[in-house]
Amino acid sequence: MITFDVLSIFPEMFSSPLNFSLLKKAQEKGLINVCLHDIRKWTLDKHKMTDDAPYGGGCGMVMKVEPVERALADIKAGVAEAQVILMTPQGETFNQKIAAELALEKKIVVICGRYEGVDERIRTHLVDREISIGDFILTGGELSALVLIDAISRLVPGVLGNTESSCSESFSDGLLEYPQYTRPAQYKGWTVPDILISGNHAEIELWRRRESLKRTYKRRPDLLKKLKLSADDKKKLEQIEAEDT
Repeated sequence: MITFDVLSIFPEMFSSPLNFSLLKKAQEKGLINVCLHDIRKWTLDKHKMTDDAPYGGGCGMVMKVEPVERALADIKAGVAEAQVILMTPQGETFNQKIAAELALEKKIVVICGRYEGVDERIRTHLVDREISIGDFILTGGELSALVLIDAISRLVPGVLGNTESSCSESFSDGLLEYPQYTRPAQYKGWTVPDILISGNHAEIELWRRRESLKRTYKRRPDLLKKLKLSADDKKKLEQIEAEDT
């Protein structure tokens, strides 16, 4: 089982997404555990302030270090290992490889930033990893934390009904997924490729590999530069490039 401890000033934002579909079933089966923590619980002033004006001036407010440090101390007490992650636009861009790495952890603590950012001492002294879900700004880290939890949870054994489901998805091997079809075979003149209803599984696998390469070449050529392709894949790519010209 993997435990997610989420630090947020709006933990209520998580209740609906976590109570539907696979995430709900994964919790019911004891495959994942999601604990939501209100950072205000660790404030000491009567107003329960989690932010303050930045030193040096500037617009907006900054998340304070003290309540976050106290929260982490309590959550990590007696725990051998815990990966502490700050959701921030300045972090490394989240991808399937990082999701697979984190799926091996037993305990992940996720800090959801707010306001104009967090006190730099949180980054420097309290966090193991900073993660972004893309080059854009959200109102807070809650939505990106949900993305993180969902992507990681799907890789925990037993969460997906079919153990092979995650193996052929986009990014699982660095490529985009091949096209998928289901019944009916014809609809309004739109047909399913003959190869998929041929029953020839070997040929179907070859078609799927070529289509994955083709789709990646057309939509995300940057991914191809990062892969070590086989001689057969390179040959397929040469044919795809020739067709494209």
